[in-house]
Amino acid sequence: MANVFVAVDAHQPRRYTKVTARRTAVDFAEWLRDLVDLHYARTERVLLVLDNLSTHTPAALYEAFPPDEARRLCRRLEWHYVPKHASWLNMVEIEIGVLSAQCLDRRIPDLPTLTEEIDAWTRARNAAGARVRWMFGIEPARTKLGHAYPTVAHAETAA
Repeated sequence: MANVFVAVDAHQPRRYTKVTARRTAVDFAEWLRDLVDLHYARTERVLLVLDNLSTHTPAALYEAFPPDEARRLCRRLEWHYVPKHASWLNMVEIEIGVLSAQCLDRRIPDLPTLTEEIDAWTRARNAAGARVRWMFGIEPARTKLGHAYPTVAHAETAA
């Protein structure tokens, strides 16, 4: 068993992947540090859209790093979560589906081979400029997920 962290940049055709032996809060925190310090070093603020997995919280940073380092990373990250039971709204889930079909459709014998395969897939997808084609707009979302959107009552104003 292994874990693959995947990040998708919604504004450019880029994805970032990292293979780990586990999927702990510390592994997640180290992945976030990679995103902030390696992949988005020149970016002031990195917006994260995450599912509601228990390790996907700022607390993971404090578990993994000394307080000053955790605070430094937190200041660079903006956290947003997809609604519970709607992880399919997350573009990363779509990209993981592509990864599974194109790269993980067979038995891979060990962690080093998996890492090589995932890295090769990531380079190829990025070189091809592959994008997630998001077609789920606000109106379909309101129809399908009406319970998740607050309704605004328009008060009648007296003339």
